[in-house]
Amino acid sequence: MKQAHKPQRTMKQPDALPPAQPLTLQLETFIPYQLSVLSNRVSQAISAEYYRRFGLVMTEWRTMCVLGRFPGLSASEVAERTAMDKVAVSRAVARLLERELVSRDIHGDDRRRSVLALSAKGQAMHDQVAPLVLACEQRLLSVLDEDELAQLHALIGRLGGEGMNRLLSGLQGMPMSPVSSAQVNPPQA
Repeated sequence: MKQAHKPQRTMKQPDALPPAQPLTLQLETFIPYQLSVLSNRVSQAISAEYYRRFGLVMTEWRTMCVLGRFPGLSASEVAERTAMDKVAVSRAVARLLERELVSRDIHGDDRRRSVLALSAKGQAMHDQVAPLVLACEQRLLSVLDEDELAQLHALIGRLGGEGMNRLLSGLQGMPMSPVSSAQVNPPQA
């Protein structure tokens, strides 16, 4: 009688790790996306109002706003402070000059550098638009109490400072998309 062949016992190999699952980006909970959507919605709502009343588009108002606070800037400096594209600022400046809301002069020390300022007509318009946008901001923020508002300002400050520094340091050496330096480097106050 033949003996039945017994299969040899082998040591059981550990189960292989399951294949890595790709990370799923849930856009609706991605903070940069949420901030962008909120910013776009707020800016569009407010800009629709000053466009209707004053014929200003967002880039023109932001340019006027910066020049109202910091007269004597070049168009490049306006772009840096607003984090807007230089071409967009240049177009806004051209329209504002055409409407005589902004004046352009040559910088006293550097004849090659032109500087911008609100004209008297531009200052008068600025003084009408500013209360309108401040009232819009107040309505938006009215859902927050004082502590929440202080916390919001603190958090925005941290994200714009330390958070951006960490983000940018983690991206050093990586190829960047073609964005303006104003979009990568936070504007200086």
